[in-house]
Parts: sequence; structure tokens; C-alpha cells
Amino acid sequence: MSLRVDKWLWAARFFKTRSLASDAISGGKVKLNGAATKPARDIKIGDKLEIANGETRWTVTVQALSDKRGPAPEARLLYEETPESIAAREAERDSRKFVQDPAADLHGRPTKRDRRQMDRYGR
Repeated sequence: MSLRVDKWLWAARFFKTRSLASDAISGGKVKLNGAATKPARDIKIGDKLEIANGETRWTVTVQALSDKRGPAPEARLLYEETPESIAAREAERDSRKFVQDPAADLHGRPTKRDRRQMDRYGR
């Protein structure tokens, strides 16, 4: 049995919609067995997928096929993530934990007082 890559990615909950999965595949964000692929390409059990969704990257092996999107615990049974991928995602998460967002202390438009301070220091 085989299944379209975009349909499997949607069912495995890597993307919220099939069209998002299809766009990601067309944009080169998904590799099947190390090579670029097309959304309609068939996927089989044992295939290796490299998926990039925003800042998050996964490397998974297909364990089961499903064309129905179910709950997250069932979706996790469709694939097995490699230990290297798990370690890389955790390292990425830990590195983001200590980085402060540059706009964290900005809260909307400057007040009259803020504007005067900026003018005083030359913006």
C-alpha cells in the first residue's frame, strides 16, 4: 500500500492542512529519502523523511500509513523520529530559552514622555 506524501504529512500532524503540506513539499522543505519530492509522490513504510516546518526540523521514518487525520497520540504512531533529530530539536529549544526577543520590552506606541526621551538622546 502507498499514500501521497502531502496526505501522510497532514495525517501525521506535521502540517495543519494538506495545502500547507503541499506548499512545503513544493518549496523544498520536505525531502523523501534524501531527495526533493513532489506532493503527489507515493510514500511507503520504511521511507525516510526530512521535514522543515518553520524553525522546527524533524527526521522521521514512516512506520504506518493513514489517510485520515486522527488525534495526536494516534498520529505519533505513524512515524518514528531519529535520535539525532530529537537531540537537535531539544538543543534548539534550549538555545531559544535563553535568547530574549528584541521587542519584548516594547508595548505599542511610545508615550509623550518616551518620545521626549528619544528626542533628548537623539533617537
